[in-house]
Amino acid sequence: MSSVLFLFLAHLGIGITGTLILVGESAGIKFFRFNAGLAGALLLIALAMRPETPISITSGLYNFGLASLSVSAGAIVIYWATIGRLFARIRPLFLWGSLVSGVVALLCQGVALSAIDQGVIPVITVASFISSAALLGGSCTAMILGHWYLVLPSMDVSLLQAMVKFHIVSTFLRIFVVIVVVWIALTSWQAPSGATFVQYVWSLDGVFLWQRVLFGLVGPLVLAFLTWETAKIRSTQSATGILYVDFFTVIVGEVLAKYLLITMRIPL
Repeated sequence: MSSVLFLFLAHLGIGITGTLILVGESAGIKFFRFNAGLAGALLLIALAMRPETPISITSGLYNFGLASLSVSAGAIVIYWATIGRLFARIRPLFLWGSLVSGVVALLCQGVALSAIDQGVIPVITVASFISSAALLGGSCTAMILGHWYLVLPSMDVSLLQAMVKFHIVSTFLRIFVVIVVVWIALTSWQAPSGATFVQYVWSLDGVFLWQRVLFGLVGPLVLAFLTWETAKIRSTQSATGILYVDFFTVIVGEVLAKYLLITMRIPL
C-alpha cells in the first residue's frame, strides 16, 4: 500500500507544480503560495513514504528517481517560501526546476518499475505516469482555481476556462494511454494467476479495473465537459461544485490505477 500512496502523492505533487505554470499571475500571490505549498507538502510526504528499492538491478535508476523527486520537492518549497518576498526575477526558475526534476523522476519510476516485469513496456509505463500527473494536477488546480473566485471575485473567468481546457485535454490523453495499454494487454498480458486479460476482466478481481475505468476515466470526462459548459457562461460557483466531484473521481481512479500497476503489473 505504501508503494501505491507513494506513486499517487508524487504524481499529484508533480502535476500541481506543472499546472502552476499555466495559470496567469492575475490569480494572485496567495493562490500560487497555497498551491506551491500543497505541492511541496505532497512531495515531501511521498518521499517519507517511499518504498524500498524494488529490485537490485534497478536500484541505481530507482535511487536516481528518488533524488530527482527530492530536488523537485526542494525547488517547489523554495518557490513557495519566496513568493511575494524574494527572488522575483529568478523565482520562475525554481518552478521550472521543480517540474523538470519531477518529470525526470517520473521517467525513472516508469523504467524502474517496468524492469521488474519484462512484460511491461517502459515507454507505456512512463506515458501512463506522465498522463496521470497531468490529469491529477489539472483537476486539482482547476478545482482550487474555481474556489479562488470566492477569494478574488474580480479574477478573470478566462483563467478557469483555460485550466478546464487543459483538464479536458489531459483527460483525453489519459484515456488514450489506457486504450493503448488495453490493446497491448489483449495480446500479451497475463495475470500473476496465469489468466489472460479477457479472463481477468470478467473475473471477480476485474471489478477493480471496471471501477478504475468508470470512476477515473468516464466520470472525469463527463464532468470536465459539464464544467466547461458552466465556465463558458461564467458560472464559476457551479463549475467549482462540479470540479469538487470531478477531482474526487480522478483520485479514486488514479489510486486504483496505481494499485493495479503494483499488484497486476498493468500500467492503467
